[in-house]
Amino acid sequence: MSGETAQRTTIDDAEVAQFAAIADEWWDPTGKFKPLHKFNPTRLTYLRGKLGAHFGRNEADPKPFAGLRFLDIGCGGGLLSEPMARLGAEVVGADAAEKNVKVAALHAQQSGLSIDYRHTSAEALATAGERFDVVLNMEVVEHVADLNLFMAACASMVKPGGVMVTATLNRTMKAFALAIVGAEYVLGWLPRGTHKYQKFVRPSELAAALRPTGMEITDCAGVSYNPLSDEWRLGRDVDVNYMAFAVRPV
Repeated sequence: MSGETAQRTTIDDAEVAQFAAIADEWWDPTGKFKPLHKFNPTRLTYLRGKLGAHFGRNEADPKPFAGLRFLDIGCGGGLLSEPMARLGAEVVGADAAEKNVKVAALHAQQSGLSIDYRHTSAEALATAGERFDVVLNMEVVEHVADLNLFMAACASMVKPGGVMVTATLNRTMKAFALAIVGAEYVLGWLPRGTHKYQKFVRPSELAAALRPTGMEITDCAGVSYNPLSDEWRLGRDVDVNYMAFAVRPV
């Protein structure tokens, strides 16, 4: 990354402070992060299936990601870092909120897991020359200060043949109605102000941000909530939540 790029930042201080204020609740499945706990099994199903197929791993293997180096950028309390470590990956978890990193590190220690948690930013890791087989960029891009810089930094750390998976919210009126009005104001699933509609990212914008990096989105899966069964499901509807699977050519 150039010197000019290194001086810019992807960190939105207000967003970081907001999540740091509730960091103690990361591992409470009935607390403020309850939606993520409900959502997590669906994310894990997608990741295990798509990454396993990409790297030619046997899904029946208890540690299918052994030998692969993962970055969980914006790791929060480690809700994804821990299952990836259990699946055999060497995991670096990074977050701009120091309190999140401390909570994540303590929980990993209590769980007997070895995870390299760091209080840092994507651009700092990229400038240091870090490289990974997989970059997990989950529910982060809608909180950063500079989308293009953030995606460039994350993409620069993906090895040839590697993958970046990005999960975020689409900027549609349906997403505004469900993810903000419904989840924050009506159902109270999330603290009010968790999301800002103008920072939601359309799949086309994500693809445009990745294009200069040489990475290509090869799959885009929607994730939707079924109120009757109280569960999240994978599908093709990307109007609200979606996950984009991007590959760097060998």
